[in-house]
Amino acid sequence: MALEESLAKFKKQQEKCQSTLASINNARAGSFRAAASAHDKPVPVATSASIAVKAPAIKFSDDTQRLQHINSVRKSTIGAQLKRVVDLLRETREAFTAEQINQACYVDATNNKNVFDSLTSNDKVYYDGKRFSYKPKYGVKNKEELRQFILEYPEGIRIGDLSDAYPRVMEDLQALKASGAVWLLSNSDSREDVAYPNDPKINIKVDDDLKSLFREIDLPHDMIDIEKYIEKNKMKPATNTARRRAMAQVQGSNPKPKAKKKTRDISRRTKLTNAHLPELFQNLNVP
Repeated sequence: MALEESLAKFKKQQEKCQSTLASINNARAGSFRAAASAHDKPVPVATSASIAVKAPAIKFSDDTQRLQHINSVRKSTIGAQLKRVVDLLRETREAFTAEQINQACYVDATNNKNVFDSLTSNDKVYYDGKRFSYKPKYGVKNKEELRQFILEYPEGIRIGDLSDAYPRVMEDLQALKASGAVWLLSNSDSREDVAYPNDPKINIKVDDDLKSLFREIDLPHDMIDIEKYIEKNKMKPATNTARRRAMAQVQGSNPKPKAKKKTRDISRRTKLTNAHLPELFQNLNVP
């Protein structure tokens, strides 16, 4: 009796999943105008070619493993389903309808109101009434826009806030650093990397208290002590004095003291250019 009930339950699950597959396969990916992003910039519209997973027209009995995966996604927590959608939008940077999201990652935002509400209220998702797209914190789209944007922050901007602006943003940051357009420095207090513009025209005001505090710092006279202090504060010194001195001793390249230049006395054969000033030569030792 228990086996018959299990078979009947499994059959119902088959029928439900088969109808789900049919709705996915019949979803039309029409071409609409690209949705405007949070910064009024166009976002590419997802097409059938850009959707990673597309279900073929097959029966459930021929695709049991895939249907089980769909069922596990639908039964997962709202947070897990939301993450799948956000990851899809961030990686593709395209605008998806709810049907296309269902087709791409099996999250049903049409029939699951909790998923739909979570998507529309998420800080990383932009919804224009029909399509969903990824919403980064800052709307820069390429390297030149990134450079101009960093110029607006002479006090620095967190790289973590820029990391999701567009897919190649980290590579462009390194390219800007290599070209000397920006500085990428680490904040020792917050352990966060910060991007600073490298523009000599930018005037940065420094408080007098900070200036006096800097001038009052008593630095050690030996570079080795300075390097130890830098390492103590979890930073890497740019020099290695101990190693340099050790190598100098091994190679025997101790600097020789410069020979003192011998002062030449003036003799009768010396050509005097200031002969019109005889007082200069009163005490000369001329043989």
